[in-house]
Amino acid sequence: MPDPGLGLTEQHVTLPDGRAIRTVRAGQAPGPLIVFEAGMSAPASSWIHTQREVSARYRTLSYDRAGYVGSDPDPHDRTLDRIVDDLQATLDALGETEPVVLVGHSWGGPIIRVFADRYPDRVAAMVFVDATLAEIMATRNAKVAARFLALMGLVARFGGKGLIRKQTFRNGVAPEISAADVEIMTRDYANQRAMRAGSREAAQIASALPVMRRVQAKGTPDVPVVCLQAGLVERGMAKWRPRFNQYTQDLMDAAPRGRMVVAEGAGHLVPQESPEIVRETIFGVAEQLP
Repeated sequence: MPDPGLGLTEQHVTLPDGRAIRTVRAGQAPGPLIVFEAGMSAPASSWIHTQREVSARYRTLSYDRAGYVGSDPDPHDRTLDRIVDDLQATLDALGETEPVVLVGHSWGGPIIRVFADRYPDRVAAMVFVDATLAEIMATRNAKVAARFLALMGLVARFGGKGLIRKQTFRNGVAPEISAADVEIMTRDYANQRAMRAGSREAAQIASALPVMRRVQAKGTPDVPVVCLQAGLVERGMAKWRPRFNQYTQDLMDAAPRGRMVVAEGAGHLVPQESPEIVRETIFGVAEQLP
């Protein structure tokens, strides 16, 4: 299996239906477990730098969702509910039944939101990092996402690793992220397997929209919640970025203990472009816990 990176340890767990899920763990400190949920088409290693930094103070966990890197594919549709089933089963298999701090980037946002809706007693705090909202993921946008990932799958199949890397990190990465970590992220992401897994998730976006609207309207549990939003208006986002951040602000205004933070100068890939603010935001919410 691929090396998870310096200071990180992988472990496979078996879900009730027999599928294997590859988890990546780090940190020994007492206190709540910090659980990282990646975006669509992104493996556990998309959190590699942040996980290592956060593990200096807390126990941490990332994992490859079904079909990514070292996790078995799922014979069933990769619906939002199905993904949350796997997250719950993965935590159970690891014996992690105490409340956790959930950190979700992009499509990871709806995943942790649905998890919190189902299992509020298992959530200690939440950090959304430029998390997908129903308002910006219209049916048309969902179809575009699915087609794009299918196209990237073809690019990967014919050796276009460099093109995928350039498209993914179009704003570059922060200098503090090592070349070795960038190579691991590229290795795990810029391949046909990851694009296929992402395409299967994207195919279920439209069916997930009613669920997303419901859990957004219901709100988060009464725990510390931060939405960390991108501040950079990227190409094609001139109209949507202000709306996206305003929708997020409205949700945080309605949350019992919510607030929004803008990562000025960072685009959608906040964990790679501004890892320091992600790390400090996680520390900030974790330090509020008893």
